[in-house]
Amino acid sequence: MSTTVSGLRAALATALPVCAATLLLTGLLSGCSSGSGAGKGERAAASEKAAARPPAPAPEAASDAYRRWGLDKPLAAPPAPPARKLTESVQAGGAPLLVRRVPTRDKVVFVTIDDGAEKDPEFVKMAEDLKLPLTMFLTDDIARAGRGYPYFDRLHALGNGVHNHTLGHPNLRTLDPDAQRRQICGQQDALAKRYGARPTLFRPPYGNYNDATLAAAGGCGVKAVVLWEATMQINDMRYAQGGKLRPGDIVLAHFRGPKELKGTSMTRMTANMLRSIQKQGYTVARLEDYV
Repeated sequence: MSTTVSGLRAALATALPVCAATLLLTGLLSGCSSGSGAGKGERAAASEKAAARPPAPAPEAASDAYRRWGLDKPLAAPPAPPARKLTESVQAGGAPLLVRRVPTRDKVVFVTIDDGAEKDPEFVKMAEDLKLPLTMFLTDDIARAGRGYPYFDRLHALGNGVHNHTLGHPNLRTLDPDAQRRQICGQQDALAKRYGARPTLFRPPYGNYNDATLAAAGGCGVKAVVLWEATMQINDMRYAQGGKLRPGDIVLAHFRGPKELKGTSMTRMTANMLRSIQKQGYTVARLEDYV
């Protein structure tokens, strides 16, 4: 018996260093297991499955995607967003911020698109190809027409925000406080039901608002009333101040098609806008990262 035990000890003393060396060289923690071999079988099956799977296609160069939409080069990557958003200081149910332009030194602007009338499937492809951050302000009765909300669901699935632009696009200054609240809270409820959360941003139709608008918006859960400093026309932009973009400008565009754009498509209008943004040394950032 003592001879047998001594022999086992000698064998183990020889095997353990070899096993340790194998662990260091291969990193396979199961190499010294005393299991039944099921782990090896699983690894073999996984290897066979991986070998059978076709290789993933190489991602298309961003420059190729941009050229497809008539742009010479990709937008520059936006800088890291600020540590705190503007709306973090707004109390629930309190007065919302009024934001015409985001206070930042970053060379960024923010693309916002209103209403929801035009539902061009090519624009969804463009937004996906270019990874374009945009913020939608939807009017319920306009967004529901035609292809309806499923169109905007696709844009939302790309990471783009959906926010409130009232139920019916009235001039809110012409409505009494209760009617304003119905317009704003009604769309809050509709969007919350569809997208799972009440929007924090609101844009009054035509940019028209009064004290009753701000009170209603705050009571409906809005944290910021978002206006704009630049508007996208068919071929270029118009500016509220000066003749060029400034850091933090909010750009207003609309979901419009050839009928409203004198034969120009929404994708071409967007390409013109992005070209102008690039020319002026800016890139596009996500509004919800700042506000």
